[in-house]
Amino acid sequence: MTDTLTDTATKPSSARRFWSHYSSTSPITLTILALILGFVIGAIIIMVTSPAVLDSWRHTSHHLGDIGSSLKVSFDSVAAAYRAMITGSILDPTLFVHSISTGHGWDTTLTPISETLTYATPLVIASIGVGIAFQTGIFNIGANGQAIIGGIAGTAVGSMIHCPTIIHLPLTLLAGIAGGAVCGLVPGLLKAYTGAHEVIVTLMFNYVCNAFLLYALTETALQAPNQANDLSRNVDSTAILAPIFGTKSGLRVSYGIFVAAAVVVLAIWFLKRSSLGFDFRITGANPNAARASGINPKFVVIAVFLVSGGLAGLAGGVQMMSTTHYIDGGFLIGNAGIGFTAITIALLGRLQPMGIMWGSLLFAALNVGGRAMQAATGIPLDLATIIQSIVVLFVASPVLIKEIYRLRSGAESFQMATKGWSS
Repeated sequence: MTDTLTDTATKPSSARRFWSHYSSTSPITLTILALILGFVIGAIIIMVTSPAVLDSWRHTSHHLGDIGSSLKVSFDSVAAAYRAMITGSILDPTLFVHSISTGHGWDTTLTPISETLTYATPLVIASIGVGIAFQTGIFNIGANGQAIIGGIAGTAVGSMIHCPTIIHLPLTLLAGIAGGAVCGLVPGLLKAYTGAHEVIVTLMFNYVCNAFLLYALTETALQAPNQANDLSRNVDSTAILAPIFGTKSGLRVSYGIFVAAAVVVLAIWFLKRSSLGFDFRITGANPNAARASGINPKFVVIAVFLVSGGLAGLAGGVQMMSTTHYIDGGFLIGNAGIGFTAITIALLGRLQPMGIMWGSLLFAALNVGGRAMQAATGIPLDLATIIQSIVVLFVASPVLIKEIYRLRSGAESFQMATKGWSS
């Protein structure tokens, strides 16, 4: 009887067993815990930088009885910031209830999620391209330049060739893929046949692409007629990824979202089912074993850059076809660049297409919501960038998550092949 009571007392509950089994081994759990930490640290930053919070605590130093009031001001400031971020990037419950009850105002209600999806669409495509290269052990740091070239090629075909939509639309998308693939082929050939390190080559090639963008918009027929500035022609209506809900709705989410969804599905099939995808994964996991099994390393390098560059070029084309319908001298340069953000998202998604898709949506929501937060509360948009950085830091370092949350041992560090054949 005593043994039975002892066993019952020491036997963990089903909830504890569930937590013990999944807490340190599930990438989803680790990402959620990292996201929580990011928002907690973001809340601390809001409190220590908000003038209203600082003033309330300054008065508390003179009147200790006001601690409760200061805590309330601190909590209200954090709550207002995160409420603005969520309602500005996903949905405002008040507006949603009003639209359901009245049948009106759906355009305003759906604008936040529409903007998030619009922002995420090219990110998904470019990030999957970067993730495929990373899975093969190749750092493609030139995705932003490849996206720029894809945008240039797509704009040229979309504005200078005139044909029906059924031909023009896919042709413009293919032009973006071809532009990015050709741009990726250059570092691929250099790495395969000369051993040049792809990080240096692709990073510096971004500057070449930026310069070529300015040249194309000021010295070629791509420049808009009677225009002295670095602006391109507008693409024809037959080459536009139109808004799903029509232009009158004001919702910018376009049919490009279906292109991104197709890329996710094809990437899963490519990596899991195709022989070339298998060669990519084996090469990334063990280059020596890949060589020994007869996989041609030069062919794999070139193929990886063609695939990765092509997807980056497609992202640039989709960005242009979905939003502006033209390009200018600042296309995908600086804070608007998607190529460098794609590197972070690929790592956040652990190089898996589905993980990358969710990571892209998270980053898009933080960026769109950050702007809404800044407009509503005055808190700088940089806070969203801080949260993004913290989340990626902890996702890439699951041991830190294990120590902070006191998880059981077994949290596996995120491993990625980092050596190419030139190492």
